[in-house]
Amino acid sequence: MKYSYFPGCTLKTKAQELEKYALSSAKELGFELEEQMEWQCCGAVYPLATDEIATKLSSVRTLASAKEKGEKLVTLCSACHHVIKRVNEDMRTDESIRNKVNNYLNLSEDYKGEVEVIHYLEVLRDEIGFDQLEKLVKNPLNKRKIGAYYGCLLLRPNQVMSFDDPENPSTIEQFIKALGGEPVKYPYRTECCGGYLSLDKKDMATGMASNILSSASKHEIDEIVTACPLCKYNLEISETKNGVTISYFTELLAEALGLK
Repeated sequence: MKYSYFPGCTLKTKAQELEKYALSSAKELGFELEEQMEWQCCGAVYPLATDEIATKLSSVRTLASAKEKGEKLVTLCSACHHVIKRVNEDMRTDESIRNKVNNYLNLSEDYKGEVEVIHYLEVLRDEIGFDQLEKLVKNPLNKRKIGAYYGCLLLRPNQVMSFDDPENPSTIEQFIKALGGEPVKYPYRTECCGGYLSLDKKDMATGMASNILSSASKHEIDEIVTACPLCKYNLEISETKNGVTISYFTELLAEALGLK
């Protein structure tokens, strides 16, 4: 299986572990992520203004590139996934946005939202299968108590993202179980970590992240896994006070496959 792969900026700088272990694990599991040439930042934040076109252009270029190759587009970063998938939905359903973007980009063929955008976790769940993943585990996680942290961007808005139940998701828990860990659900696993508030309202973001970690600690969770570099950054601010470590889900995957 071969997919077009959009890494995003942070995976080349502060979140290299997220990408490094995703690529090595993909090879071990028998699928290929081909990094797109000359990709650009997705924009980092989905623009809510209905007449905002400029910040959607790089995402559409990425989508059009995947369309040219006839491949699904795979992402790793929750924020990139969120932005690209929502822009894709705009191109599929909003004629005004679609016409403006295509007129500006002047592509060889108009893009109309044809590409399927999937997260790496969806490749594992839907295309590899967690049952098959379990069979390939070499170093089971020995019932380590691990909590999934979904945050906002993977799950909402549900009618567009369609990743999992936005109130009671189970994908990452199934993933943890397949690797031999003990998934532990806790109340704050889908709450916002503070996101971009960390830039100008750091105290507020720190408080929100601390609530998440306190909730995990009360449920005797040793480790939290996430797919979002910004979430990991915010959670790590309060990490030492609660004794809960923060990892990317790809780090657990590589460990279980004997690659880390």
